[in-house]
Amino acid sequence: MSKKFSIIIFTDLDGSLLNRDNFKFDEIKDYIKNLIDEGIIIIPNTSKTEKEIEQFIKELGTDLPFISENGSSIHGLNLINANFPNKIVLSRDKQELIEIFNSKVPENLKAKCKFISKMNSKEQTNIFGLQDNLLKNALSRKYTIPFLFDGDKKEKNRLFSILRSSSLTMQEGGRVLNLGDNTDKLKSMNQVLKIYKKVESKIKVIAVGDNFNDLDMLKNCDIPCLVFNDQFKQDKINIDNLIVSNKPSPGGWADVIKTALVKLDFTD
Repeated sequence: MSKKFSIIIFTDLDGSLLNRDNFKFDEIKDYIKNLIDEGIIIIPNTSKTEKEIEQFIKELGTDLPFISENGSSIHGLNLINANFPNKIVLSRDKQELIEIFNSKVPENLKAKCKFISKMNSKEQTNIFGLQDNLLKNALSRKYTIPFLFDGDKKEKNRLFSILRSSSLTMQEGGRVLNLGDNTDKLKSMNQVLKIYKKVESKIKVIAVGDNFNDLDMLKNCDIPCLVFNDQFKQDKINIDNLIVSNKPSPGGWADVIKTALVKLDFTD
């Protein structure tokens, strides 16, 4: 690579890098490892839990820094530079968030919120498409609370407004909503970049996503990439210079990254 600048890829996982249905990525594993070998920094930035991401990293076979639970905590920046912190927590504990939720949200809206943790394992498996240890890892949350909302659009917007006024967020992912602190993928991405810029001023940022909770991250990077998602109206996304794949993950992830690297005139 001609070292004109550093390249960082912030990427969502489910539906962006991982297959939406079976969460596999075997067909692009070698490609990902080649990118890392060529000096590109890859940082998963996802709603997944710490344990889920650690399992992904184990399957990849290469250590990576990562951001878990929709920007709640940042891990492993010391892998980039030994002087960087190993862990940064940007969120309050989930119990504190639940207490705020219970005190601020009216009963009629609370009744519409079906928290996944209170469901039986069969219901949880149907929602996440996971079972046994994989399901246990998905539920091992420190900062966010996944739920379903059984209300109309007006009620959903009202809930969102109440949470926002209470310094909480409601992130929309592919399968569930997530109650969380006033953090998100963009804030955590910017925190990482702020730290990285202490040692490297010339940086190009690629961001990859496939859903609503990825859009702010895509709007605030150099090369935004959207992986095909048949449940998401991509033609209504207004982001400058957006690269869109014509096939789903994981192949779609490799396609958008290859196009992004051509735009950056990346050569190894």
